[in-house]
Amino acid sequence: MSTYAIGDIQGCFDSFHRLLDLVRFDPQRDRLWLVGDLVNRGAHSLETLRFVKGLGDAAVTVLGNHDLHLVMLAEGHSKKRADDTLDAVLAAPDRDELLAWLRHRPMMHVEDGYALVHAGLLPQWSVAQARALAGEVEVALRAEDYGEFLAHMWGSEPPSWRDELTGWARLRVIVNAMTRMRFCSTDGVMEFKAKGEVSDAPEGFLPWFAVPGRRSADHVLVTGHWSALGLKIEPNLLALDSGCLWGRHLTALRLPGRKVFQVDCSGEDVT
Repeated sequence: MSTYAIGDIQGCFDSFHRLLDLVRFDPQRDRLWLVGDLVNRGAHSLETLRFVKGLGDAAVTVLGNHDLHLVMLAEGHSKKRADDTLDAVLAAPDRDELLAWLRHRPMMHVEDGYALVHAGLLPQWSVAQARALAGEVEVALRAEDYGEFLAHMWGSEPPSWRDELTGWARLRVIVNAMTRMRFCSTDGVMEFKAKGEVSDAPEGFLPWFAVPGRRSADHVLVTGHWSALGLKIEPNLLALDSGCLWGRHLTALRLPGRKVFQVDCSGEDVT
C-alpha cells in the first residue's frame, strides 16, 4: 500500500490520469491525498470531480479556494469570473450530488505526523488547534443552512486570528488561512495581494511556513495553492503545486520516502 500526495489538479484531468498511470495507482491498494483545488481553470473539472468522488475512501481531498468558489457560485454567493471553467459542472445532471460531496470534504486532514491543508496554517496555530478550527468550518459547510455561511464567507477581513473572534469573522479567518494564505507577518497578519515568488514578499511579510517559531512545525505540512513557489520539499513542508495549470508539471510524492513523480502539463487543455 502506498499513499501519494498530489498537487493542485484544477480540472487538468488528462495530466492527472497520466500521473496516476505513472505511479501505477491501484485504488484497491493505494491512497491519494489531494491538496485541494480539484476544479477550475483547466478544461475538465466535471470529469475530475466525478473521478475523485468515485474513488471513495481511496482518496482524501481537502478544500481549496477554487473548490469553495464553485460551491459559492452554485448557490449564488460568488460572481462568475472570466477565466472560470465551471459551466459543465453547474449544468451537469449530477450537479447537486457532486456539490454536496464537495461541500462535505474536510478543510484539513491529519494523520501519522502529516497535516494536509490547501494553503497553510497561521503561525500561532498548533496542528491540534488548527484541526479543531477546521472542524468549525466543516460544521457550517455541512449544516442545512450552509447558504447563510457562504453568504458571509468571502472577504479579507479580519486579516489575523484572535481567540476571541466569533461568528462569521471567526470562520472567515480560518477559511482564508487554510485556502488563500501565502504571506503573513510574524504575528500572523495575512497579506492576500502578493502571489509571486518568495523574493516578491511585501515589506514586513514572509512566507507563512518561514515564520520563526511556527507552532505547526512539529508536523509535516502537505500543501498546494502557491504555483509560483513550485515544488518545495523541506523537513516539515511538502509544497506540491508545481504549476500544472500553467503548463509546467503535476506532481505526486509518495509517503513516506518522499519519492517524486511528475508529468509534463504543457499539452493540457486550459483556458
